[in-house]
Amino acid sequence: MKEYKFLDLGLANKHLEDELKQAACRVIESGWYLHGPETKSLEKELAEMCGTKHCIGVSNGLDALRLIFKAYIHMGKLHEGDKVIVQANTYIASVLSITDNGLIPVLCEPSESTLNIDSSKVEALIDDDVKAIMVVHLYGTPCWDEKLRAITEKHHLLVIEDNAQAIGAKAEAVGINGHNITCGLGHASAISFYPTKNLGALGDAGAVLTSDETLAAAVKALANYGSDRRYHNIYQGYNCRLDEIQAAMLRVKLRHLDEETERRNKIAATFSQHITNPLVVTPCIFPGMVQVWHQYVVRVQNRDAFRDYLLSNGIHTDVHYATPPHKQPCYAEMAYCQFPITEKMASEVVSLPIASPISIDDAIAIADVINKFQG
Repeated sequence: MKEYKFLDLGLANKHLEDELKQAACRVIESGWYLHGPETKSLEKELAEMCGTKHCIGVSNGLDALRLIFKAYIHMGKLHEGDKVIVQANTYIASVLSITDNGLIPVLCEPSESTLNIDSSKVEALIDDDVKAIMVVHLYGTPCWDEKLRAITEKHHLLVIEDNAQAIGAKAEAVGINGHNITCGLGHASAISFYPTKNLGALGDAGAVLTSDETLAAAVKALANYGSDRRYHNIYQGYNCRLDEIQAAMLRVKLRHLDEETERRNKIAATFSQHITNPLVVTPCIFPGMVQVWHQYVVRVQNRDAFRDYLLSNGIHTDVHYATPPHKQPCYAEMAYCQFPITEKMASEVVSLPIASPISIDDAIAIADVINKFQG
């Protein structure tokens, strides 16, 4: 019986092994391990790809979000106690970045078709204390449409993108910067380069992107002990720097990102075409978008039985995410909240293997097994 692992990073990076080794040697030989040419080049390449004027490499995706909010507070655009709307079914990092800065998360139910924030439910949540919205491009599907854009413009909301899972994606509607590329849709965005991501480092890494020069300068300073120049600290900052080795690794992988996006789209299309079991709800494919399929997430009512059945057939799966933020122990104050759609999704979602080396033939074979599941 063939085994289909959910993710094998060694195999996923195998085809880039020689390029990655060369990049690592280049950094080692340079003797420049922080604030060097690899980081500067990566920042330039990412900004150009995402249609923003500035990119600041940082330590990870959560720090990228935290730095954005902290910078806006220092700029006077946000104040402790202000509210930020965010979807209720996101990974907890989205919410952590809000509360860590003394801001208040306002959770919104997702759409059952996009699995992202339901834009038809956003405006009802807005009051005088809501100053920003975080759009989370969950699973690799852009979270942006004309309705959301109109609401943010009408209420003068800051738009922060949590783009941990959708680098290279494109929305149906243009963002505030005049294009539809994720990371450049809003006022600022955060990327995670966690190793499992479509564009993953060989360790922790992240980035902040924006076309706001003042915000970029504040984030850059905050990420380096709050200093705008050596030994001159204008903020009580952090140590959130991106190192040269990870920047070099990411530059190699960035050159292959379009290939990876194309591959994942083919696998997703194959799954959606071949999975016909009525007990399994497949995710929507939106022709007007470019989705990048960080995860291919199906929904099954009897999830445990479904996962056990697949595993017995050599197919490994995962769950993203079984417990939504408002049900986590660290947010006990939100335990009373009821988000029936979010909670239903949390009990049903199953991520199928889609990362390399899963092939189209593998996807067909997995779909065939899924179609024989009887609940």
